[in-house]
Amino acid sequence: MSIRNVFASGLCLALFVALAPAPAQKAGDAAKGKEVFEQCGVCHNADSEEKKMGPGLKGLFKKATLADGKTKISEAAVRKVVDQGGNGMPAYEEMLEKKEKDDLIAYLKTL
Repeated sequence: MSIRNVFASGLCLALFVALAPAPAQKAGDAAKGKEVFEQCGVCHNADSEEKKMGPGLKGLFKKATLADGKTKISEAAVRKVVDQGGNGMPAYEEMLEKKEKDDLIAYLKTL
């Protein structure tokens, strides 16, 4: 193989690596989210739908709507509730890092 072919092969490999899509990043870590949920567990049940101060969250992502009966369940809707709070729930927008919220949502999906 000539130097020219080696160089061309190396250049093609470098371009392939540079242009290949990055592996998809995992949205959140459910195990870490369970730790974040400990502060939520004061007001919310994770293992039942029974209400404490706030609604029980078991099966949250299997339901059609949030507790308000109007808002369709989605990651964005749940994140909005976490961020903005309401009905006695404090807003966690400034209290939790984005990664903590990603982890929390990953955990809530396991309930």
